[in-house]
Amino acid sequence: MKFTKMQGLGNDYLYFWGEPENPEELSRRLSDRHFGAGSDGIITIGPSEIADYKMRIFNADGSEAMMCGNGIRCVGKYVYDKGYTDKTELRIETCSGVKTLRLEVRCGKVRRVAVDMGRAAVSEDIALEIDGISVTVTPVNVGNPHAVCFVPDAEDVPLGEIGPKIEKHPAFPGGVNAEFVSLRADGGLRMRVWERGSGITMACGTGACASASAAVSKGLCRAGKRIPVLLDGGTLDIEVSPDFAVTMTGPAEFVYEGEISDD
Repeated sequence: MKFTKMQGLGNDYLYFWGEPENPEELSRRLSDRHFGAGSDGIITIGPSEIADYKMRIFNADGSEAMMCGNGIRCVGKYVYDKGYTDKTELRIETCSGVKTLRLEVRCGKVRRVAVDMGRAAVSEDIALEIDGISVTVTPVNVGNPHAVCFVPDAEDVPLGEIGPKIEKHPAFPGGVNAEFVSLRADGGLRMRVWERGSGITMACGTGACASASAAVSKGLCRAGKRIPVLLDGGTLDIEVSPDFAVTMTGPAEFVYEGEISDD
């Protein structure tokens, strides 16, 4: 059984054409960075009845995710670079609806991908009680749930301590992705993330979209303008329209091809 490891800003997944048996258990086993291939999860790609292709996302803990911004860019590169399509505009079915991709091709290979992420739903701030301290977060849904917390300096946040407590907080019965965001001097954002089901990751595309949308709703960033969001793995360009339709643009890269033996 063959797979391709790909990454978008260090957010890495193992990609399978077709759906393997028991993908939940396979993701738990292969995602382990000591005893497996090492990844933030696995993504399966196959035909769709309503779009060009369908993707499913399984986190490192085996849970299924609704959407992955970095992952969907890699899906676009996968199907184009491997010759499944010659189209540079694709529609991909996800568990949070059909998303449109525009592929930037240079020298016959996809280098960057722009994704129409749909409209972000930004809710009123809520205060979470965590270890006796009140933490204010902005809930945002961009096909999956996020809790965006604006802080003076995202670098100073003890991500491994507070991230899981927000993810499992009773205010979010199904769990939530937690983003810690600070405003940069150039008008962009610095974001660090604790992903639901995967923990600390180098980048989160939907998290960047959620953070930029929350910033626009608070007047920290301008609608209709490119908002560079700096993550641990690099920068994503996010644009949020006045009606909160979100476009995400960033790189997608191959890492290596692998094969699972029967031993």
